[in-house]
Amino acid sequence: MVEWTDFERATIADIFSKMKYEVVGPAALSRCLVVYPWTQRYFGNFGNLYNAAAIMGNPMVAKHGTTILHGLDRAVKNMDNIKSEYAELSVLHSEKLHVDPDNFRLLSDCLTIVVAGSLGKEFNGDVQAAFQKFLAVVVNSLGRQYH
Repeated sequence: MVEWTDFERATIADIFSKMKYEVVGPAALSRCLVVYPWTQRYFGNFGNLYNAAAIMGNPMVAKHGTTILHGLDRAVKNMDNIKSEYAELSVLHSEKLHVDPDNFRLLSDCLTIVVAGSLGKEFNGDVQAAFQKFLAVVVNSLGRQYH
């Protein structure tokens, strides 16, 4: 079980309370698909992903990015039980979708960059450490089925 400080809990709640899901989610997923083009193989039914402009303008990418971000709400609300909260999603991604679990880490890195850009100076080292700890627990939980 992960131990969370009061500062970490408050920081995660604060970040998500300020988050513009319909902006940050699509930006993070788009960035991931552009920077790590091999991740596109899981989105073959999303249509045109041939270049950065097509990816960033793709409504299916935007919708899924928003869905992913709203999925993180589950972890925010259940920080003491993230692994069990994502047990079904872990099975889905490993057994049905066959997603390489490293892609969760790549997406979390892209999300960190987008959140840092949106929060600006507020995203100091302590805030980043709390956010990355949170995302690491989520990534580990999503990859749990693979172990």
